[in-house]
Amino acid sequence: MIKERKALMLALLLAAAPACVLAQAQAPAPVAPGPVAAGAAPSAPVPWSSLTPRQQQLLGPMADKWGTLPAARQQALARGSQRWLNMNPQQRTMARQRFQQWRQLSPQQRQTLRQRWQSFKSLPPQQQQAIRQSYHQFQRLPPWRRQMLRQQWQRATPAQRRQMFQRAWEKRRERQMGEMRRFPQMRAVRPR
Repeated sequence: MIKERKALMLALLLAAAPACVLAQAQAPAPVAPGPVAAGAAPSAPVPWSSLTPRQQQLLGPMADKWGTLPAARQQALARGSQRWLNMNPQQRTMARQRFQQWRQLSPQQRQTLRQRWQSFKSLPPQQQQAIRQSYHQFQRLPPWRRQMLRQQWQRATPAQRRQMFQRAWEKRRERQMGEMRRFPQMRAVRPR
């Protein structure tokens, strides 16, 4: 039941705002530039010897076939291993859970998520931030209210969903305008 709710929430948020579910509840741990991240060109292979000892230990099962991997894959593994090593235990637990959820998705669901993530990444930073804020606001709602919104979303037709989405954006815009009227110092100074 909980997995179904999470999947439903995932679908709701993905339909309402591209890849907002992929925006993490916590900011990701910063990736410390290591020997790999700093000097690697997009198509340059990553020598095994350039990895830190901790990265080599983590990527140990890949050691034998490291030289045969495409350069892009080597770079992704090197970055991922460094990111993993920079995570605290709670972040690692969350990452494991997300990976398990990812593995349970069908190839079509994964492709849809990838496309929506790309759409999200192509949005201007302000829109990305607005989507993240909306997601966090949804997460703060009481469970009964979230469930009610999920059910409402499920029953809605695509046209009704677009309307719901549009109304939500209009309300958000009205709130922002109200804040700007109450707090004039928040207004951006326009160049003349």
